[in-house]
Amino acid sequence: MIIRPGEEKDMRKILVVVDMQNDFIDGALGTQQAREIVQNVVRKIESYTREGAPVFATRDTHGEDYLTTSEGRHLPVPHCIRGTKGWEIRPEIAGALDRAGAEIIDKPTFGSRALARKLTKLAGERPQELEIEVIGLCTDICVVSNALLLKAAMPEALIRVDPACTAGVTPESCQAALLTMKMCQVEVE
Repeated sequence: MIIRPGEEKDMRKILVVVDMQNDFIDGALGTQQAREIVQNVVRKIESYTREGAPVFATRDTHGEDYLTTSEGRHLPVPHCIRGTKGWEIRPEIAGALDRAGAEIIDKPTFGSRALARKLTKLAGERPQELEIEVIGLCTDICVVSNALLLKAAMPEALIRVDPACTAGVTPESCQAALLTMKMCQVEVE
């Protein structure tokens, strides 16, 4: 979809903040790149709050049996175990989400079908008027999964990703995911 100058005002904007949890920032799977985007994410949430736009957030959520799951067998690093400090959303981001009145959706896997259903319902008969910005962690796993799920559910919606508010497992895999999303008609700013 081509958006011309001035048309943006007609779009209904939604922000999706993916998995900004302690384990992905400075915990079990944390990276320097993830730590560097925290303030960018807070500012982005605050900008949507000022506009009165809806904000949703996902929270990677696993049980004590994580290592026996398919994901646990492929990534044998326990993380985001429900109720642990690593599962919690980073405090400054949690505060910004709270001020935004964000809805938090726990998800047991990379992409959230529940999120896609909620946003599809919110779009109703006019998904072409929806602009969904997806930010967070990890670009190369959960951000790409959610962005592509949303694009598949609402192909006429404008889905965008701000690279300044994303971080991947490695800088190289982050760039590969951004390229993949771009090839699938997700706007990468």
